[in-house]
Amino acid sequence: MTKRALITGITGQDGSFLSELLLEKGYEVYGIIRRSSSFNTDRIDHLYQDPHEPGTRLRLVYGDLNDSSSLNTILRQTQPDEIYNLGAQSHVRVSFDVPEYTGEVTGLGVVRLLEAVREAGITPKFYQASSSELYGKVVETPQSETTPFYPRSPYGCAKAYAYYITVNYRESYNMFACNGILFNHESERRGETFVSRKITRAATRIKCGLQDKLYLGNLDAQRDWGYAKDYVEAMYLMMQVEQPDDYVVATGELHTVREFLDEAFGILDLDWHEHVETDARYLRPAEVELLLGDSSKARRELGWQPKVTFKELVRLMTEHDLKLAQQESSVKQIQDDSNLAATTSTGGTRWGSVISS
Repeated sequence: MTKRALITGITGQDGSFLSELLLEKGYEVYGIIRRSSSFNTDRIDHLYQDPHEPGTRLRLVYGDLNDSSSLNTILRQTQPDEIYNLGAQSHVRVSFDVPEYTGEVTGLGVVRLLEAVREAGITPKFYQASSSELYGKVVETPQSETTPFYPRSPYGCAKAYAYYITVNYRESYNMFACNGILFNHESERRGETFVSRKITRAATRIKCGLQDKLYLGNLDAQRDWGYAKDYVEAMYLMMQVEQPDDYVVATGELHTVREFLDEAFGILDLDWHEHVETDARYLRPAEVELLLGDSSKARRELGWQPKVTFKELVRLMTEHDLKLAQQESSVKQIQDDSNLAATTSTGGTRWGSVISS
């Protein structure tokens, strides 16, 4: 019998990779998207535009983590075997600007979804996307499943509520509900406002002469960076075990933002010191200096291992964004040539008179 999965946040980085993985494994996949005046499905367009199976195993439905009614309706209609809650206001720095909205979606959105499951009388497995931002001002290094939380942002606080409410529903209602405490994971599909993709996009655009400067916040922040495609595999594995539990997913390697700059700019034979400046606007009111995960439990119990190294990750992202920058440069050159031709044809005689005089 074909399994059916429901994914919130399907249009994001993790949602797109998870959709690919589940479809490869024969699932029917439903994704919740919000009604919008513009489309933001570019990360999954290749999946539901498959000419061989147009729309048969990936379907998008309208809903919102802020709207309990829509969640109840979707669950009754889709009857999922597995629910992956990846939806959130997921930008840490932005959460300081919109703390209430972050709490509504990232925190209370989880209990709305769990309550919808309970009220619908269905028994799907439930995955909650937790975050290393739970640890914040870390009390021990590395951080494991038993490390106390100390969130340092509205986003981290909302994720703490989401984590504990997931555990509470597991223990109170005997739900299969698990938390994946994922450390930083990046890819060529990462949003361009996140520091990793911001670096690779800027470095490649600088290489192609499209910009000159990159402005960043804390260059000394240390993170455990992995590849998103590896991490969604861990999500899937958590849902296949007999008993639900919570797992840290991380590489166990620590790198600074400066090291990320060294790698990305180095691939392009550029010196980032000539192009990067710090800007206080990108600093957090309460900084998280170091996040390093201990994923030994996931490796032992799930058989999970990260496959892509830090250097491979940065190269993958940089090479992808270099192609985008080259395409952008080509389009710009065509536009410049067209504008020059148009200007010359309309004003050439006047310019000629000026030059000859």
